Amino acid sequence: MKESLIGWAYIFAWKLFRALPESLAYFLFEKGASFLVKRNGKSVQRLGSNLARIKPEISQLQMQKLLEDAMSSYMRYWCDTFRFPNWDKERINSTVTVTRENLLLDGIASGRGVIVSLPHAGNWDHAGAYFCLKGIHLVTVAERLKPERLFLEFLRYRQAMGMEVLALDSRSVATLAQRLREGHLVALVADRDLSKSGIDVEFFEGPARMPAGPAVLAVKTGAILLTAFVNYTERGIHITFDEIEVPESGTQEEKVSVLVQKSADNFAKGINQYPQDWHMLQRIWIDEDFKERI
Repeated sequence: MKESLIGWAYIFAWKLFRALPESLAYFLFEKGASFLVKRNGKSVQRLGSNLARIKPEISQLQMQKLLEDAMSSYMRYWCDTFRFPNWDKERINSTVTVTRENLLLDGIASGRGVIVSLPHAGNWDHAGAYFCLKGIHLVTVAERLKPERLFLEFLRYRQAMGMEVLALDSRSVATLAQRLREGHLVALVADRDLSKSGIDVEFFEGPARMPAGPAVLAVKTGAILLTAFVNYTERGIHITFDEIEVPESGTQEEKVSVLVQKSADNFAKGINQYPQDWHMLQRIWIDEDFKERI
């Protein structure tokens, strides 16, 4: 019952905030961010503890300001999401800037297929829509949400941008590999996996665990592996790409471990520069009171 109510609340908000005048919608979400920081619920506390680990050198006053900015960025993402169907092609294209865009475009032109691994930062849907408008076939995965109605709403939302969205299950990896062999783009958010299948990495001088998927696909298919960091700008988003070379020697397990660590290092560079745009309101490190997930 609770899951159903949450699902319908999201769908109602989707329709409501899309219909409101833009300035009013963003004003309300900004007020919502302030309210959530003052309320200091579990998700906000977790965001604060995560930010404290990446910026241990700043003062308590500076940390409070960073937390406020981070919640504002997170709520901007949700307002963007609710209103994105109103955006036309010109607005999507004109509000994106990119560093080393050639890494992705040249990779697609080569026919090898490209994997983009990125953290929960900025607005990654906006970034995906931008490349779909360039005629690139973008494939991603979506974890099944409850209720099913909410999952289907997010599915339609991303499909409307031109993305091919696969449900995250045992069959999706094989399909992703096939799409890469066909020369397409696979984009995967990959900064958190606390299951036993996650790869242990050093992240901001602490142990964390991240998904193996992008690295496994790169090793198995020979596709180009890039990391991307998406941060907000005043008008939209900026995307920064970096390429990661697959090691020539070592077992598959060793290669995957190296690639995931290098991805984590690239994520850390972006997060260190734009910590307010890292939307990590969940546990990421596996020390202290961490308990293994099955």
